[in-house]
Formats: sequence, structure tokens, C-alpha cells
Amino acid sequence: MVKELAIRTCGLTKQFERYIAVNDVHLEIETGEVYGLIGPNGAGKTTLIRMLATAEEPTTGEIYINGDRMVRDKSNPTIKRRLGYLPDDYPLYEDLTVWDYLDYFARLYRLREPRRTQRLHEVLELIQLGNKRNSLISTLSRGMKQRLSLARTIIHEPILLLLDEPVSGLDPIARMQFREIIKALQEAGMTILISSHVLSDLAELCTSIGIMELGFLVESASLEQLYQRLARQQIILSTLGRIDAVISELKNHPLVEEWEFLPGSNNLRVNFSGDQNACAELLRSLIQADIPVTDFHCTQEDLESIFIKLGHKQAS
Repeated sequence: MVKELAIRTCGLTKQFERYIAVNDVHLEIETGEVYGLIGPNGAGKTTLIRMLATAEEPTTGEIYINGDRMVRDKSNPTIKRRLGYLPDDYPLYEDLTVWDYLDYFARLYRLREPRRTQRLHEVLELIQLGNKRNSLISTLSRGMKQRLSLARTIIHEPILLLLDEPVSGLDPIARMQFREIIKALQEAGMTILISSHVLSDLAELCTSIGIMELGFLVESASLEQLYQRLARQQIILSTLGRIDAVISELKNHPLVEEWEFLPGSNNLRVNFSGDQNACAELLRSLIQADIPVTDFHCTQEDLESIFIKLGHKQAS
């Protein structure tokens, strides 16, 4: 069964004078996905998101949102009604209350009573700010302000959400609260594209990942495929014995590729090309060599390691 695409771009390019910010991007995002966009500063992520949000005109190429083509030099009202766009620097009106701020945007989107009041209550409950409805925005914490910005973005019930660095500058608790809201929105059937430098958040949230470098989309795949193809298996190993005895045993094992010391302990991280059975064989050989193993567990390279590895590959 062919899944419907929430986003499809063909040869999407944006040039500012001599600088090409987005270069010939062919992107496909299926309906219901949480798609993470990563890349260094200047890679073209924000420009790509702005074009998808109709805030920036492409130089060349086509954009389709849920099958409808975005028309250049037109306002594209049908597409805009389906979109929720949260830029990384959107200002809040600090002298308004939380309720008045959301009510203002609900009116801009022409929500009528009684649906407007009902929707305000729904979003305030989702972002956990119901008890702050009469508070001035200037009194809110940074995390609360960011959740309020998200509420404004979804007040009109869009089916596609575009989030540019939404957790930038938030503390771990605020990031966790934001993640929970994103998960709830996905469960409600929304398609979400999110860019972030916090790769651990994306690894927990996303179904697919796109990696941008110098304006090019150099990688686009499901998170599962990315891990299968690019993540090496790793073993975290601890011992009470001499570390040189462990290394001597590791050198004899053909599936051990390399190892590194983890600071401050008798711990090693071992890159290993074998499967689970081979891991068990390695553990057995260490025990047979009378090495006092206190910890031995298999893990996988994380998204950050994959990203850095791909970056080196592109640079070489």
C-alpha cells in the first residue's frame, strides 16, 4: 500500500545572490511521521523549513503539501490553513495574558464561537498551562513561553507542523515536557517536521531523519534504516582486573574493530562487528581467560555518532 505524502519537494533550490542556501532537494515525508532535520549551522535547514511554510519563495523547484502544489507568487490559502509553523525566533506579546494571546490568534484564523473557546481550553490543557490562563506572558518561564508558542501554532488544528529549533535553550525538564506534547500531537495524527541540535531528543521522537550539509539533503531515511546501515554495535565492558589483560584478549578476537577507554574507570567501549551470538562468545572467552568482568552490555552508536561520522564522510 502506497502511503500518502504530507510533504514532497522536487529539485527545491533557494539562492540568495551568489549563495545557494538549499540545493536541489528532493524530500518525501509520509503522513503521520515525525521527521527530524539535522545539520550544522548554515546547512540550509531554516531556509528549507521557511519555503515549506510559504514564508520564503523557492528560486526553482516544486513543493507539494498533502498532494497540493504550492503556487509561486500566490497566497496559497488552502495550504496555509493546513500548516502550523513555529520559527526559532517568534516574538510573544509580553503584555497580553495567555488566554488573550491565544484568543487573538484563534480569531485571526477565524475560529467562531462556541468552537473558539472550546479549542482554547483544549490547547491550554495539552500544553499544561490551564492554571496560567490569566497570567501575563511576561511572568512565564522560558519553557512555558515555548509551549505557549506551540499552542499558538496549533490553535487552528493544522495537519502539518513545521518546528524550527523548538527546544533551543530549554532546560532538560522543559525539553521533556515539550517532547511529551509532540508525542501527543503525533498520536492525534499530525505530521511533524522538526529541526534541532539536540539529537538525543530527535532520536527519541522521530520516525525518520534527514541530514543537510551545505544546502544538500545528503541523507533521508527512517531512523531504523539509518541505525541498521550506519550504526556500529558497541560493547561497554568493565573489569576489576588489569586492563592490559582485557586488551590482550580483545586483540585476539577477529570481530573486535577498536576500543577506547572511558575516563575515570576500568571501562572500555568496544566497537564490535558481530551479532548477539558473537557477543556471547566474546564474553565467554573473557571469563575463560580469568578476567573478572563486572559489566558487559551491548549497545549501539547513537544518532550523534552517526551524524558526526556522516559529516566526516562528506568532508573527505
